[in-house]
Amino acid sequence: MYELKDIKVVHLEVTQNCQAACPMCDRNCNGEGINPHINLDELSLKDCKDIFNTSFIKQLDTMYMCGNLGDPIIARDTLEIFKYFRKHNPNMWLSMNTNAGARNNTWWQELADVFGSNGNVIFSVDGLQDTNHIYRQGVSWKAVERSMDAFIKAGGRARWDFLIFEHNQHQVEEAEALANAWGCERFVKKKTGRFVTAQSEKKESHQAVNRKGEQTAKLKKPDAKYLNKALETYDKVKEKHGSMDTYYDRAAIHCKVKDEGNLFITAEGLAMPCCWTAGRMYKWWHKDPKQEQVWDFIDAAGGKDAISAKTHGLRAVFETGIFDNIQDSWDKQSIADGKLKVCSMKCGKEFDPFAEQFK
Repeated sequence: MYELKDIKVVHLEVTQNCQAACPMCDRNCNGEGINPHINLDELSLKDCKDIFNTSFIKQLDTMYMCGNLGDPIIARDTLEIFKYFRKHNPNMWLSMNTNAGARNNTWWQELADVFGSNGNVIFSVDGLQDTNHIYRQGVSWKAVERSMDAFIKAGGRARWDFLIFEHNQHQVEEAEALANAWGCERFVKKKTGRFVTAQSEKKESHQAVNRKGEQTAKLKKPDAKYLNKALETYDKVKEKHGSMDTYYDRAAIHCKVKDEGNLFITAEGLAMPCCWTAGRMYKWWHKDPKQEQVWDFIDAAGGKDAISAKTHGLRAVFETGIFDNIQDSWDKQSIADGKLKVCSMKCGKEFDPFAEQFK
């Protein structure tokens, strides 16, 4: 697929911890409880020094923190980890996705200083004071305002990503004006792909639940103006191939992360090609998470321990063959024959809800 020397981008999931209870996040069981298959792992500065030696950092163009299960602002060592990367590669791009609902002004000011002009924070804020909490359950609007203000006023480069639902679509223009007034460099109207399920079925709504188990909002798709176009493509693809499963069998795969030279490191310290392959490991609704196909590739590599960069180092993980085995699967005739389904789902050429979010 690629060799260690080809890696230019590291996507780091520094933690599985988060103060929010977003109902469509794999960390949460619709918002009610924590995914029973995760252990709330977190990478320390020492872990990152063990995984990423200085010569490797120097070959990188970008390191960004996002991940599948946590928010970087909750991790203890996030700031120190960014400082470590910056020290050994002063010109690389540093970035972070966050809900902005934690940390004090001093922390945000220091982050702005570390990033300088070669970095940004992507603030995931899905509404205004009266609506952001509907999806970002548990996130204080006052904390969002304070965090963004401190970071931007300290010279930080900010982007506001606004995930559009029916309940907040009327606020898009007002939020964009606010983003400009606050000093954000970009405002992204994100057309959510979350109404295609992990089982590749379309749905009209999603019932949110709070930590007490009480039903809260019913999340609904926005109007056509802000609708993810993949939802229209879905019906055409299904009609053309007979079913989505048949499409996934046939899908021509154009790997997004291979093009970028991207490597994903989980909060457990596991090395995988991308957040999507790693994201199939711990689906909360499975009694046994290993029923997901990606585990076949992990087990063929020697099991979870064998792909631990924290334990064995990056080079050893590459030598397990997991990256090449994933790429080789793309030429298989079907999912049953060993083609990795998540690759068809996320990088198949005919159906791409992720890419359509930004169009």
